[in-house]
Amino acid sequence: MAAALIAALVATIPFARVTITGSEVILPAYAAAVFVLEVITAALLFSLYSVQRGPALLVLASGYLTAALMIPGWILTFPGLFSSLGIEADVQATATIAALRRITFALFIFSYALAPFGASAGRSPGVTATWTVICIFAAAAAVMWLIARQQMSLPTFMRDARNVTALWSIVPAAAMAIYVTSMAILIRRRRAALDIWVCLVVFSLVIELTLLSYISSGVRLSVGWWGGRVYGLAAAGTVLLVLLADTTAVYARLARSVAAEQRARQNRLTAMEALSASIAHEINQPLASIITNADAGLRWLTRAEPRIDKVDASLRAIVSEGHRANKIVLGIRTMFMKGAQERALVDLPKVITDVTRSAAEEANLAGVSISVLLDPQTPAVIGNSVQLRQVIRNLVENAIDAMKTISDRQRELSIETRRLADGEVEITVRDTGTGLEPGMEERVFEPFFSSKPGGMGMGLMFCRAVVEAHGGRLWTSANVPRGAIFHVSLPAAEMNSRD
Repeated sequence: MAAALIAALVATIPFARVTITGSEVILPAYAAAVFVLEVITAALLFSLYSVQRGPALLVLASGYLTAALMIPGWILTFPGLFSSLGIEADVQATATIAALRRITFALFIFSYALAPFGASAGRSPGVTATWTVICIFAAAAAVMWLIARQQMSLPTFMRDARNVTALWSIVPAAAMAIYVTSMAILIRRRRAALDIWVCLVVFSLVIELTLLSYISSGVRLSVGWWGGRVYGLAAAGTVLLVLLADTTAVYARLARSVAAEQRARQNRLTAMEALSASIAHEINQPLASIITNADAGLRWLTRAEPRIDKVDASLRAIVSEGHRANKIVLGIRTMFMKGAQERALVDLPKVITDVTRSAAEEANLAGVSISVLLDPQTPAVIGNSVQLRQVIRNLVENAIDAMKTISDRQRELSIETRRLADGEVEITVRDTGTGLEPGMEERVFEPFFSSKPGGMGMGLMFCRAVVEAHGGRLWTSANVPRGAIFHVSLPAAEMNSRD
């Protein structure tokens, strides 16, 4: 895109000083287009600031709004444009407004490059944005009023309605110096994708200034002057197009995420209904028998002559039905843990690869990048592949959930394997999410304890039970500077064979 801008600049150079007579009639349309583009861009940036709370976004939004509010004064004071309506202004008024607009926007871009991009603590972003807008409107109105009242004291930027004086050369030189410095800072820091697009805006504005003030010698309504205006229009719309594209992409991801969540919730409800119906159906008979035998035993005991033999028979029947109910529960549990008793050699890298592949869509929807670092020397372990896969899957899903609300840093999930010196295999699942509060490292493995809204508090308890049943350990630690690490240690197959 930068190459296309340069090519258009080169094509304009031979005709830059040719005046286009009568072209001033389209200036109001140009001014209206720039005004609308910059106001909408400012509104979107203020909205983005209210969500992300980044000072850099507030500064950039303020710059666009300030530049937009100077457009009406610039176009209304343009020499001869609205004289038929009785609007007459000194020839220096338009140039002074243009100079202020150039320098202030360049300073806002420079401030954006230096301002922190991450969220900042303090008052409500809505209140901050509102007061910022009020102050900008007040400042713009005060500047326009001052220029209108002090027209005879304004700097002499123009010789006549179309030609500039030597004093004007200071304005583009200063603006370009600020732009180049800002671009260098943005390219060096590259905090977000928006920085790249702001660099493109700055590049377009540098070309605009080159055409307006140097190649066309500052002559108004020339080919070079109008070419610069086209670059200015492109610069005004670039960030807007990027913000609209990002907004559309965010809404699309949100819609897919909501649909996926609804499907997952429906699947969980269906599974719970099936489990409930199965338990109710199977347990109903032994429970009914237990109640019947208990009632019978009470009746035999309350008779005038208690029948101890009958009471004994009733109690034995209750014990028998209790064992039967226990076997039914174990059977249902086994049914929902297919192959629970089957142990074989398990290829951990393959299991991890399968899990990350199946979790890729959910991670993409959540904006999480997954990296896998598998030690090629990772030995196999003896265990149940279904259970171990479920353990890793649970840890990966928990890590993704922990990063869904993160907005001030990259959402990164890394899974690593390594062989320990004592013959064990360690799997680490590392995230950059919210992390754990001090003292929570052991509580997260307790039944019915969950640190996330709507959690059942059974997942990590299940994971630890499975890992310990395989002769291993499961624990957690802090990920510096933010996030959590879950460690799974399992005995290697060679170690099991020696035992």
